[in-house]
Amino acid sequence: MLIRLGYEIAIECPQPMPVISLLDVNPDRQHDIKRQTRVLTSPHVPSTVYEDGFGNACRRFTAPEGGFRILYDAVIDDSGETDEINTLAQETPIQDLPHETLVFLLGSRYCETDHLGDLAWRLFGHLPQGWVRVQAICDYVHNRLSFGYGYARATRTAAQAHEERVGVCRDFAHLAITLCRCMNIPARYVNGYLGDIGVPPDPAPMDFNAWFEAFLDGKWYTFDARHNVPRIGRVVVARGRDATDVPLLHSFGAHKLTTFKVWTYEQDSHPACPPQQGIDRTLTTPLIT
Repeated sequence: MLIRLGYEIAIECPQPMPVISLLDVNPDRQHDIKRQTRVLTSPHVPSTVYEDGFGNACRRFTAPEGGFRILYDAVIDDSGETDEINTLAQETPIQDLPHETLVFLLGSRYCETDHLGDLAWRLFGHLPQGWVRVQAICDYVHNRLSFGYGYARATRTAAQAHEERVGVCRDFAHLAITLCRCMNIPARYVNGYLGDIGVPPDPAPMDFNAWFEAFLDGKWYTFDARHNVPRIGRVVVARGRDATDVPLLHSFGAHKLTTFKVWTYEQDSHPACPPQQGIDRTLTTPLIT
């Protein structure tokens, strides 16, 4: 199955400003890309790419004063299979966990394990270890929080989401991650593309999505507390401890977001190019390999 994906993001900067973007398709999916544009900017500025400590591709550039736009468009090959389910997967004892997973047991900026530990053990301590416990956490978060784009708040933590009972996809992920870590299950934050493939279309504008991965039986499994059903066509952009590690744009100074468009859909279901009104002609370029 081929998935068309991409984004157009524009910001206004009061002065030249260093920016780091985590918008590139994750290195572990780069081999699946069939066609793509370069990452295009208007005005054009040079950029460099480096790999952070979590294996994400980070793009570094300096945005000029005034309007600045970034555009990317690609077609990626996907298996078309839903998220893997393994109800028999077991937890790994802490003493046997790989070293690199231990950081995903710790509290972090948005995942305050110290605030939610007692709650987690009270709710899930009696349940069978492994997949059953992680799915119970997803069920709890899915039912506890109400989703709505109007609930978005950049500073909301997992404990605050639990108290307020509202959030967007990142809040669902943060709360589930925190409860998993409280139960000594390594869990990491993931963001990326997730189109309405195999499910009824959502009338809301497309967006990047957040979900999480839990480490069971020696591997990372995908879980999604917001949707709470296996989905088709996830394309990972970045992974980290929480949203702090994987901001879409990190600017070293104030900026104003003026355009934010994301598209991700099965190529055969939308043969035409995605709507890109307002894109400068200098940014319009064919897909390249």
